[in-house]
Amino acid sequence: MFKECEIEINGQALHVETGRVARQASGSVVLTFGETVVLVTAVATEEMREGIDFLPLTVEYQEMSYAGGRFPGNYFRRDMGRPGERETLISRLIDRPLRPLFPENYKYETQIIATVLSTDKENEADILALLGASAALEVSDIPFLGPIAGVRVGRKDGKFITNPTVSQQAESDINMIVAGNRSSVVMVEGGSLIVSESEMIDAVFYGLEALQPMLDLQEELKREVGKVKRTVPEKVVNKDIQEKVADLGTSLVSEVITTADKMKRQQKSRAALDSIMESMAQINAEGQFGLNAGDANIKEEYYSLEKKMVRQMILQDGKRIDGRPFNEVRPIECVVGILPRVHGSALFTRGETQAMVFTTLGTERDEQRMESIYGESFRAFILHYNFPPYSVGEVKRLAGPGRREIGHGALARRALLPVMPDKESFQYSIRVVSEILESNGSSSMASVCGGCLSLMDAGVPIKEPVAGIAMGLVSDGNNVAILTDIIGDEDHYGDMDFKVMGTRDGITALQMDIKIDGITREIMKSALEQAKEGRLHILEEMNKVISMPRTQISEYAPIITTMQIRQEKIRILIGPGGKTIREITNASGARIDVDDEGTVTVSSPDRECTESAINMINEIVQEAVVGKVYTGKVVKIMDFGAFVELFPGTDGFLHISQIDLKRVNEVTDVIRQGDVVSVKVMDINEDGKIRLSRKAVLAEAEKEK
Repeated sequence: MFKECEIEINGQALHVETGRVARQASGSVVLTFGETVVLVTAVATEEMREGIDFLPLTVEYQEMSYAGGRFPGNYFRRDMGRPGERETLISRLIDRPLRPLFPENYKYETQIIATVLSTDKENEADILALLGASAALEVSDIPFLGPIAGVRVGRKDGKFITNPTVSQQAESDINMIVAGNRSSVVMVEGGSLIVSESEMIDAVFYGLEALQPMLDLQEELKREVGKVKRTVPEKVVNKDIQEKVADLGTSLVSEVITTADKMKRQQKSRAALDSIMESMAQINAEGQFGLNAGDANIKEEYYSLEKKMVRQMILQDGKRIDGRPFNEVRPIECVVGILPRVHGSALFTRGETQAMVFTTLGTERDEQRMESIYGESFRAFILHYNFPPYSVGEVKRLAGPGRREIGHGALARRALLPVMPDKESFQYSIRVVSEILESNGSSSMASVCGGCLSLMDAGVPIKEPVAGIAMGLVSDGNNVAILTDIIGDEDHYGDMDFKVMGTRDGITALQMDIKIDGITREIMKSALEQAKEGRLHILEEMNKVISMPRTQISEYAPIITTMQIRQEKIRILIGPGGKTIREITNASGARIDVDDEGTVTVSSPDRECTESAINMINEIVQEAVVGKVYTGKVVKIMDFGAFVELFPGTDGFLHISQIDLKRVNEVTDVIRQGDVVSVKVMDINEDGKIRLSRKAVLAEAEKEK
């Protein structure tokens, strides 16, 4: 059944319809905002997938080249290749708020696909895709504890903007995506130009209020055309097995969750589980209590017991797994300049999380070319995050970065971007790589801290040091515990993962995922204040090692020199087919780049190579100077004079009257083509034409005799 709804946002109509296209999907919607159009579909299989302990949900966001009137840049000129970074990040953005909102025992394979069909390049598609995913689930037969919606929040001149356009975002000091339901924020993702904690809270709750009409819209769609939701069988809990596992495991788990060392804790946990399973097998063999429990049931009950006891220990006993107070950051060690040949390096260790981070400086040619439906752009600051399996004591095949790695790298880049120097003051392209060597809690925040140290070690003139910290929250509805610098198990068993990054003066990036309802403004305020204390502590530890960028870059980094030439000289410098510039490059060993404005960039790790290249370039692009004597070659003979090449690409005219001290009847009586003569520049007119005199040079020579 066809149905359409419309609301107004930021002065534009947001139009949503269902029932016209993709009707064989479980649910589908088409969203239009301005001239940006997104199709979102949700499909679930008819049969439940048995024997799994996770939600089988996949979310795919794809930007089709035709949406922006472009051809794909790949060889095949075809979309549907490996998702780009932007597509991957938006897929994660949609997945994160949706995933906690499916019934506990939901095991149907479910796929959400958001396809950008058209873009006006001003109204972004990511927010439409997030809204569309919730709306498609709402009108489908898929059980979903929604609706939710998301908005982008910008701020210009102190005023918040809902879903700012691309142009408005460029003028905003806050760029944040807020997802929520009727009463609570469920996800926050964004960055800012160093703003205070209170300003970020205002932005978050502005977003929560702004998204409410989108919930009304979805409820109207569901009420009018929504399908009957399929029934998900309730999870069956065998109380006898649950009680027996608790009876056998309580003392064992108590020892496990008070073991501070991660690897030892995991060993004890495996041993405790093995002991319980062995005891349960014996009980089954003896036929006691009718406990015919399979291994999967026992494991599930064991981990439920572990989660329950960890949460009780935090909320009731006020204790953490590793014994720290709630607001304490683990011990920190910072080292910089750890490797000799790299341009900048740092080792940042916080407890059992460790990142070795490297900075490489390059030239404009090293910038990353970014292609999207919005057009082509170039990125001068790149940050890559790698998570090898040994960092968590595992054995896995090494492969390319997954969604998690791409997401963590993008978050760390967003945190550091507001303090990076502009291109005019620092001409280098910058690549930061974070290698996670150990992981037990927020390796992305270790990448922020290590990345900042590495940049300063490389001599990158960042505006201020940046640090990041991961916060956690545990709540039973009555009691709330906010945890600073959470470890992996606290993240796994907790109710919120809250990452805050910034300088001493304010926040540069924020990421929050909430698994429960009821995160109030007061709780968020407390979490941000506690996060600030932790961030300032980390910055103090970083400052003990290096507090400002080095004044000199590495001797192994390229030396970059820029010079400006007239646009008419660009063709001469490049030469036919690039011949001239290649000759200079080969002779000097330096890299040379020329842009359309006549800016020439010369780079090389060797200063002599750079100077040699500059000298050769100057010889080619130099300008003639009135009154200066040049030795040039006669390139053309005319009846009334000759043209003399003063230097490559620049000729002057030598009139017959200026060839000699005595009268000259024929030009060829004195000079011929190919002769080398000394001439003086007498005048350069407005058109750039040069008048030469050999006579003046001869006269001066006579005077000196």
